[in-house]
Amino acid sequence: MTPQKDRPVRPRRTEFTQDYAPPGGDGGAEAMALDALETAAGFDAAAQQPLPVTPVIPILYNVSGLYQWSQLQPIGPVPNPLPPTVPQPIPGPVPGPGARTENGAAMAEPAAATAAILRETLRLDVDGRYPQMVASGTIFQLLTERIHWIARLTRQADGSWVGPIFYKDGTASALPHTQVRITAVRTPFPTSRSATVTFTGGGAATRVRTYKWDSAYYRPCELEYDTVAGATAVTQIATHAHPRRPSSLPSETLTIEKVFQRAGFNVTRSGDSPIPIVHAGANARWNEAEMHDAMQRFWSRFANRPQWAVWTLFASMSEQGSSLGGIMFDDIGPNHRQGTAVFSESFIKDAPAGDPAPAAWVARMRFWTAVHELGHTFNLAHAWQKVHPPAWGNSWIPLVNEPQGRSFMNYPYNVTGGQSAFFGSFEYRFSDQELLFMRHAPERFVQQGNAAWFTNHGFEQVRRSDTPTFAFELRTNQGDQPKAHAATHQFLDQVVVELKLTNITDEPQLVDARILETTDSMTIALKREGGEARVHTPHATMCWHSKKRVLEPGDAIYASLYLSAGRDGFYVAEPGRYVVQAALHLAEEDIVSNPLQLRVLPPRGYEEEVFGQDLFTADVGRAFAFDGTRALDDANATLQEAVERFAKHPVATHARVALALPQAVTFKELREGDGEARLQFRGLEPDLEEARDLLHDALAERPGEAARTLGHIDFAEYGAKYAKALSEGGDEIAAEAERESVIDGLKKRGVKASVLDEVRAKQRKTK
Repeated sequence: MTPQKDRPVRPRRTEFTQDYAPPGGDGGAEAMALDALETAAGFDAAAQQPLPVTPVIPILYNVSGLYQWSQLQPIGPVPNPLPPTVPQPIPGPVPGPGARTENGAAMAEPAAATAAILRETLRLDVDGRYPQMVASGTIFQLLTERIHWIARLTRQADGSWVGPIFYKDGTASALPHTQVRITAVRTPFPTSRSATVTFTGGGAATRVRTYKWDSAYYRPCELEYDTVAGATAVTQIATHAHPRRPSSLPSETLTIEKVFQRAGFNVTRSGDSPIPIVHAGANARWNEAEMHDAMQRFWSRFANRPQWAVWTLFASMSEQGSSLGGIMFDDIGPNHRQGTAVFSESFIKDAPAGDPAPAAWVARMRFWTAVHELGHTFNLAHAWQKVHPPAWGNSWIPLVNEPQGRSFMNYPYNVTGGQSAFFGSFEYRFSDQELLFMRHAPERFVQQGNAAWFTNHGFEQVRRSDTPTFAFELRTNQGDQPKAHAATHQFLDQVVVELKLTNITDEPQLVDARILETTDSMTIALKREGGEARVHTPHATMCWHSKKRVLEPGDAIYASLYLSAGRDGFYVAEPGRYVVQAALHLAEEDIVSNPLQLRVLPPRGYEEEVFGQDLFTADVGRAFAFDGTRALDDANATLQEAVERFAKHPVATHARVALALPQAVTFKELREGDGEARLQFRGLEPDLEEARDLLHDALAERPGEAARTLGHIDFAEYGAKYAKALSEGGDEIAAEAERESVIDGLKKRGVKASVLDEVRAKQRKTK
């Protein structure tokens, strides 16, 4: 692993042109060059001999980058054996830091005014690659962030930049000013570069601060790639390999590191490894539990703390199938957004028929997917996903959706004209809104492992139509019929809700087949009585291939949602009343669901109350969400305890499923490798007998009760997995009996015949 350096490395000579400003600079270097020529001409005039003059080309060095100011002083007064002199009142207001005298000269700042301020940073973004014409800064006190500010800048005739401070985060009184003026010293010598910021307005005394140059990059980032045997890792491409491209696109070898360098990050690499698969069995596909376990155990930089570091796993295929191209892990331990996986043999390897350069198309799509998933780890939402109801989140600044944007965060096949039109004008960059967020938003919003996924983007209004196309319904299977808009759960029970989208028009409608299975186009909010509203986000964010489905009038599609826990821990745990509501964001309208009422009963005794402290933890929530784990031993111990102590309680049904499913298949585990391989995946042999006993108790013993507890959709899915495990174990008679048990259980729940036919069709596919 390569240690991250304290200071960024200077760009290579091949990229040195990026250190120059575009035409229209302040002319300081040009004036110095002309002065030098005039002086030389004066000396030569005495000799009356003209000398050959070599033309001096003015070089205007970029000033964009990171600047630092620090002043370390003792905190508090120096001990004095004599009683200190009592300060006398000073007539008039006390000058603030950086105040000016009556003649305009800057006053020296008294030690007391800066004794507690250790460090300030400035990010100047006015030239170079994709300038945003803003400056941002952070004031730290006692190693704690005090205030973060951002100003919009306009270039002045004298070469300075002036503009209003439009954003503040933190203690506003620490910086009451409202305007900035910035001047910068351009020089080829980085140690001599500086920027001076004059803060004015807000009724405060003028404040002047001079910052020293630190780096051409705004923030650091460390990337680590691990590749499973048989997968293809594409971390660089030739931009002109495919003929469908912008005519102005430079021909170069573009790497993932360079993409993020151009976004403003000082990128380093750590610990890349090829990963062989040992004894993995026939199933080399990956589920979320396996990837999550692997990341926690063997990412060389994994830590339960915020850090500028990301892990990317290149694997062949997900268990979800070829339609899943990539996934961002939102919740690794208590910290989020630290890792991604890219599935190289998914739909991203299928070039369109007749494409003029299919190999280049595949490489480009794999590269795009990797950068797209990494963008999520910087807390970037999809291009069309930035606008949501105001009550469901906090806006960092007002944003707008960019459904036609040519950004890494947009789906190529979603724009008008499809992927061909997208790549025909795609410049391998993030949008200006995204660059502003990555470079200048408060650090905790962007840094991996810090603020939770998809917080602090733009949330605005819901576009509800007077004549909606669809009806969006949240319901629960807890009642006698699967149409209850209210449900009561016992304490410790896990809440699963059903989503239903129905075409309520008189015409067929085209929808994304997985629109209810992803949070890309959906926001779910829930509120406990007496508490604040929270946005529900699952543990994983997936990048699906777009597959359309026709909904005839009256037809519906369904999906299940595990509501109890997500990337913020448990949402539904404490006794009380809850309200859940969702909004589906479509191209032309937002569809808002009914409010679903939930009630969690108090514990039935001291034993349940105490056990809840062990159950409602982040690791147990992840085990439930990922249908089990082989790595989180404490979580498995808690689930086993739930089965043994509360055998007839609904939580035991959920626990049995989570314990059984990892035992029903060959489970892939990342281990330290033998020989040259640093890491390798080994297949853990299934324990079919243990899995069979657990799943029989959970599903087959009381199928009607299991369907009510797990929800109809998950009950059918788990039954299909159980039947498949029985069949692969050689017991086809028991497998068929389990399939019929699922149908019988759903019949007892009053499920429609058409839905039962769909379940049978899915069962046949999994045989």
